[in-house]
Amino acid sequence: MSQLHPNLDIDQANKDLQGKSPEEIVEWALSQAKNPIITTNFRPYESAILHLVASLRPDITVLWVDSGYNTDATYRFANKVINDLNLNVITYIPKQTAAHRDVTLGGIPGVNDELHDKFTEQVKLEPFRRALDELKPDVWFNAIRKDQTEFRQGLDFLSLSKDGVLKVAPLFEKTDSDLDKYLDEHNLPNEFDYFDPTKVEEHRECGLHTQL
Repeated sequence: MSQLHPNLDIDQANKDLQGKSPEEIVEWALSQAKNPIITTNFRPYESAILHLVASLRPDITVLWVDSGYNTDATYRFANKVINDLNLNVITYIPKQTAAHRDVTLGGIPGVNDELHDKFTEQVKLEPFRRALDELKPDVWFNAIRKDQTEFRQGLDFLSLSKDGVLKVAPLFEKTDSDLDKYLDEHNLPNEFDYFDPTKVEEHRECGLHTQL
């Protein structure tokens, strides 16, 4: 329970959403929202969550924190999805350019480098905090799924951010195979040439869902 959602029993809501379709979860969450957003990094399968939510709320704010380190393929994929789905994208970027940071930190620090946390704070966490502070959402749709990391296996469809924003993961129990079918059904593109310098390895958390 939070100041943004004072009447929400999140444990009961998660129980109530068990067995519901992603569309039903989105519809329920939108009924709770005054200022919803959806976040994306245009990683593989992101077109599924973007299509799902935008189909039900075409004008929803889509927050993209662009670290400046995406691959050319990811940027082309982002351009296509934004255009095809007519998304209302707001982009936030780090306060320092990638070129300046590369000189200052000596490139992208490895995950075991003491500078990696500083790098992650600069390119992802600080821009996200700034975006949430300025956009002031009450509902935050995201694409996390249970099978992605060990940490996420302990989550559920709904959770609360540290600021009380209701985080909603309508695809939480879906697999890659499920999403392949969704992409085929809706003729949506996908892209696998993706690299997140704050995670590097797929099983790692970057801090976005553990700290915000």
